[in-house]
Amino acid sequence: MVAVKFIPQILAWIGIVLVLLRGFPGRRSLVTAASIAGFTLGVAGTVILFRSFSGTTPFGVIKSALGVNFLVLWGFAVTVLYRSSGQGMTNWWEKFFGSSLCAGGGALLAGVMAGAVSACRFPGADATAVALLLLVLVAGVLALEALAVENMLPASLTVTPAGLLSIVVSLLLLSASSLLRLDLFSPLSMKVMKGIHDFVHQFMESILVPDHLFVRSVVWKYIGFLFGKEVGFWGGIIIWFTPALLITLAVGSQRLPSVAHIRQGAQRRKLLSDALRSRRLQMVMPLCSLAVFAAAAYQSSFPSVEYWDPKPVAVTANQSGEIFIPKQGEIDLLDGKLHKYLFKQGGREVRFFVLQNPAGQLTVDLDACAICKPDGYGQAEGSVICYYCKTLIPLETVGKPGGCNPVPVHFTEKADGVAIDSVTLINSWDTTVKVTARGKEGGK
Repeated sequence: MVAVKFIPQILAWIGIVLVLLRGFPGRRSLVTAASIAGFTLGVAGTVILFRSFSGTTPFGVIKSALGVNFLVLWGFAVTVLYRSSGQGMTNWWEKFFGSSLCAGGGALLAGVMAGAVSACRFPGADATAVALLLLVLVAGVLALEALAVENMLPASLTVTPAGLLSIVVSLLLLSASSLLRLDLFSPLSMKVMKGIHDFVHQFMESILVPDHLFVRSVVWKYIGFLFGKEVGFWGGIIIWFTPALLITLAVGSQRLPSVAHIRQGAQRRKLLSDALRSRRLQMVMPLCSLAVFAAAAYQSSFPSVEYWDPKPVAVTANQSGEIFIPKQGEIDLLDGKLHKYLFKQGGREVRFFVLQNPAGQLTVDLDACAICKPDGYGQAEGSVICYYCKTLIPLETVGKPGGCNPVPVHFTEKADGVAIDSVTLINSWDTTVKVTARGKEGGK
């Protein structure tokens, strides 16, 4: 069962080592050693992070490092496309790419990131010395196996610097997408969605369109789409795939060698044919990275995680309008799990939940936030997740207002349970959730 959990990391690691070996064919021993050393350093560094910091800080550090890798790929892709038709930096870059410094340093950094992501499978107490040592040993064996496999690949399959960076970064992101706290695609889509939402909202408010008697319904009918998660998803897809597409375009637009000085037609045709064939082979890695990016986006959108999402339990208020939920009984509020409830009154209904956070404090929150459509939350891997935008909210921050956090509800904790004012609960739902539901449904 443990081996199945590591399948994305295993496949990504083998792919990274294979590409690095093919990218630096004259430095195979150095690349293998540097990759294994980097993986070991990545595992050790992650263990130190988890033992030095609590909560989500270690995941945040590693996730930020993955984000920097993606930004570097973006910048490199733009530069490569810009330089694809010129000769200005070709000689200098080829010399640097073939150097021991580039081969060893690149393999070391790639190994560090792969090791860090893999070690996140053993957070906190699960990070035993035996498990981590076994992880490093398996990574070393897989790297040596990748070396044997790489020797069997056709010599004509070459890797350009841009193609190497594209496939390595895509494999790292694929590896990370199998862990909810390291996934980048869903947060990227969420930020695109919220950015567009905020821009459109502020723009419409600035020109007073929502209050205009003649165009209000027409305008909201057409801009309602901009408040949906589909815009965030497709916007994220564009950002996600563009670097690999730019690199593919750069390779495809490389200049063919000049043959004007060659008199023999057969020799000219052979030279052009070899150049075209080489260019097509160089496009293999960028195209493969597109497939890997697609797999990472799919894994992010359909994670293989079972969320704790209990069916809401109906509750009622007493004559004084108080909803009382006991701490013990059929439901144990102190078990650290999310417990959902449903309150109905006068044709209105409110979903909310009670949760004990890692600090041992109870919190009562709406099963919705002040931003997204009220699709509710599920619980998994030390966090709750917004079903609408796939945002992860650490359990430590549940009960705090702002962003995509569940809207907190004022309550009174008693010795045997929690008491909630029903009027406060309904008003909280009406002032937050109804507003977001209206925006997502096109203002109707």
